[in-house]
Amino acid sequence: MCYNMLINKEYDMTANKVTVTIPNELKEQLISLKRDLKLSMSAIYKEALEAYLEKKEIEKWENGAKLASKNKEYLRLCKDLGNKGTELYEY
Repeated sequence: MCYNMLINKEYDMTANKVTVTIPNELKEQLISLKRDLKLSMSAIYKEALEAYLEKKEIEKWENGAKLASKNKEYLRLCKDLGNKGTELYEY
């Protein structure tokens, strides 16, 4: 199967064809969803890929935070900065 997919929904409006291999059962479910939602297969794939990439990005940040929370030097620095008596401001 070949479907068009947007590269970046915000900036780049060019599209590339992508070939994917999926089990028949999954294809049947996608076709049913396509009919129910009146969407193209490209739109379904695009939305699924965007959600997957967002999920993976969040997982990377969560893993980074877990690693940082186990780093003694990082924790000491956080404690030192927190004890300076200065306020943090959002800009």
